Amino acid sequence: MMKYINNWINGNELKPFNNSYLNKLNPHNGEIIACFADSRNEDVSIAVNAAQNAFEDWKLLSPIKRGELLFQLVNLLKSNFEMLAKCFAVETGKPINDAIGELNAAIRLGEFFSSEGMRMYGRTMTSTSWNKHSMTIREPRGVAGLIVPANTPIANITWKVFPALICGNTVVLKSSEDAPDIAIEFAKLSKIAGIPDGVLNVIHGTGLDAGQPLVENTNIKTISFTGSTKVGLNIANIASKRLARVSLELGGKNPFIVCDDADLENAVHWASLSAFSNAGQRCAAASRIIVFENIYQEFVERFVEKAKKLKLGVDINCDLGPLISKKQQVFVKETVDKALREGARLLCGGDSPNDDLLVKGNYFSPTLIDNVSIDSEISKTELFGPVATIYEVKNLEEAIDLANYSSYGLTSCIHTKDLNKAMRFAKKVIAGVANVNIGTFGSEPHMPFGGFGDSGNGTREPGLEALDVYSELKNISIQFE
Repeated sequence: MMKYINNWINGNELKPFNNSYLNKLNPHNGEIIACFADSRNEDVSIAVNAAQNAFEDWKLLSPIKRGELLFQLVNLLKSNFEMLAKCFAVETGKPINDAIGELNAAIRLGEFFSSEGMRMYGRTMTSTSWNKHSMTIREPRGVAGLIVPANTPIANITWKVFPALICGNTVVLKSSEDAPDIAIEFAKLSKIAGIPDGVLNVIHGTGLDAGQPLVENTNIKTISFTGSTKVGLNIANIASKRLARVSLELGGKNPFIVCDDADLENAVHWASLSAFSNAGQRCAAASRIIVFENIYQEFVERFVEKAKKLKLGVDINCDLGPLISKKQQVFVKETVDKALREGARLLCGGDSPNDDLLVKGNYFSPTLIDNVSIDSEISKTELFGPVATIYEVKNLEEAIDLANYSSYGLTSCIHTKDLNKAMRFAKKVIAGVANVNIGTFGSEPHMPFGGFGDSGNGTREPGLEALDVYSELKNISIQFE
């Protein structure tokens, strides 16, 4: 029987108002694996009303008690580990090892934010009057609308839900249309954990029909969105008209610099992981590899050799799975082909594999390209696929200039044994994350993540900085005699 994935509102599954469903396809083979709710404005309104009704009681619960309930949810993520990992591995086409790693990261994030209930720090401040005591406390903002993508679905969900709830907000989560099942399984576990009905609600559907009504709903006080810059700009425009708070984590075109004193084996290892893991579907992926000229040829040969050895598929020994949709596969292919027509040189990949086991899926081979203009579309556009372009530079200054030649500024890294080069890069690169001798990805729960320029609007999630997204500061002053 076909599986139907309904919305989760006020602690129960709820069919969409119009009883309409959309097909969820398996990225590995193109088969229909479920139907999910095609939510519209009516469904959004019901979910927001449920969250509003639950807000006052959840707000009045102490942060420590909220943390205890959230920690029970973390324990349920652990005890249901195999089921959850398999759930989103299938619907996103991830090799199971990737899903296991992502779920472990989600659990660590849940542990971190659950414990914040015991801190939730404010400040005490001095006054001009000796008998005046002043302090700040954090208070929740209201109903938070959270919109997540499918590239790392359980990590994205916990990334937003845990900090929103620990601060005392209630939530309407808009799942990715490419990963609806993991969102509903997460919500079901939240009820078992003892989180009250209406505190966490989930709606499914498209961005236009479900996501936009959520953003437009005037009872949504905070919006957190991870996705494309184009959609993020639209959200910011809508939300600004009512002064809703918005947190945007958007795209990246992240530079990976390899200096002539780098450990090339380590650099190739991290370049491959940064460019190709998760099929390149990371906002933090290294899509621009910048290499010093006197090691360029050796690095390229090693990198190409590494890329050609990567195995595609969903089995436990595979390195990367399919792209999330056929539309994404076509977009990546068309962008690569355009670059080649303009004179770029294909070093490896460039097409979908013709293996009988993969041909029905949304696969794209690990692709490396050089001889690319820095002003070409492929040099400037976030592809969200396993494609990297390689550039040759003379020295560090030229490398940093090229790294900063982008409208994005999300993550970056450099490989060098020279501390002076590393620190010069870290200070001058325009990016929210600057790594040395590792990859362009890998932020941990306690580390703030976000970027400059088209990569976001200046907010940071997760880390303690996420509390600033989901809470208001209240200044309390007391004068005594």
